[in-house]
Amino acid sequence: MKYSIPLFDLNFDEQEEKAAVEVIRSKWISTGPKCEEFELVFSDMLGIKHAMTTSNCTSSLHLAFNVLGLKPDDEVICPSMTFVATVNAIRYVGATPVFADICGPHDLTISPEEIEKRITPKTRAIIVMHYAGYPCDMDSILSIAKKYNLKVIEDACHGPLSEYHGKKLGTLGDIGCFSFFTNKNISTGEGGMIVTNDDDLAKRVRLLRSHGMTAMSYQRSIGHATTYDVIALGYNSRMDDLRAAIGIVQLSKLTDDLMKRQEIRNLYVQLLKDEEGIIIPFTNHQEFTSNYIFPVILTNSTAIKRDAVRELIHGAGIQTSIHYPAVHRFSIYNNPPCSLPFTEYVADNEITLPMYGKLSHDSVRYICDALKNALRNV
Repeated sequence: MKYSIPLFDLNFDEQEEKAAVEVIRSKWISTGPKCEEFELVFSDMLGIKHAMTTSNCTSSLHLAFNVLGLKPDDEVICPSMTFVATVNAIRYVGATPVFADICGPHDLTISPEEIEKRITPKTRAIIVMHYAGYPCDMDSILSIAKKYNLKVIEDACHGPLSEYHGKKLGTLGDIGCFSFFTNKNISTGEGGMIVTNDDDLAKRVRLLRSHGMTAMSYQRSIGHATTYDVIALGYNSRMDDLRAAIGIVQLSKLTDDLMKRQEIRNLYVQLLKDEEGIIIPFTNHQEFTSNYIFPVILTNSTAIKRDAVRELIHGAGIQTSIHYPAVHRFSIYNNPPCSLPFTEYVADNEITLPMYGKLSHDSVRYICDALKNALRNV
């Protein structure tokens, strides 16, 4: 089906095209000066010491667990209400994911109370995911981490420039990870960033993202080194300059795009706030957020009803999605099974409506009318 209103629309124009062409003409397209520039601009925007480009956010998450010293038999407390990569990266280092429930249908972030219930002598870290760009209760989570001497990793894929008590998401824990996948607020097709204020962690990330080599090709090409050693078992987790150049342009557009998304969210909330049968999560949130997606939760509902509502909306030419199927229900993660009542209800009854800066107000009204009509006819 071809949708008249897609879930997401890429915020690209001739600026990204020009940036990519300039890199091609420079004849240096792999990791090099554009990656360094992208890192500097990103770290400055977040107010953090170190930002390091990666091939994708999955690589960022893998590197984060690696440099924090997670190992087999360690346990990491994590949400199930997230994309599976958040949890897969725990397994990459041999550690065990321990799922914790979300706060509820009004707040889809991991619950601090549920985190603390799941701490055991094997627990070494907590990974949070800032759903839709809305922050977890980081004061409580960081307090728990300090109490039990745990590391904190932030999956901030949804939250570039989102704030928590005046600080940017991704800068609050030990390490933050960002995604630049096609449908994210910042898009380079594929790509990621890992950020930290810890000099030692940053040094190790830079080493491991490029095979454990003491000097990369770009450093050797400009005379900073003529040879290299391999001093650790590293990976190929590098970004290239083509994507970094696009990322730099995307960063220049980010604030304006996020302000437009805020307007769109405000209109959605205004049009839907009195609608019976739905909850709009994070309605009372006051701080600046990225509004990566716009989720609604059906009340007194089932997965069958939710899917029927989606089908009617699709019939009106509007694309929707689900964020997310619960990770703990996937075959690879449901042994042993666990019970997460809020996560399971939301996974069965959440609908993600279109959200992007170029979405017109008339389109938002049309989407809201289609949702209301669907709710009345299911």
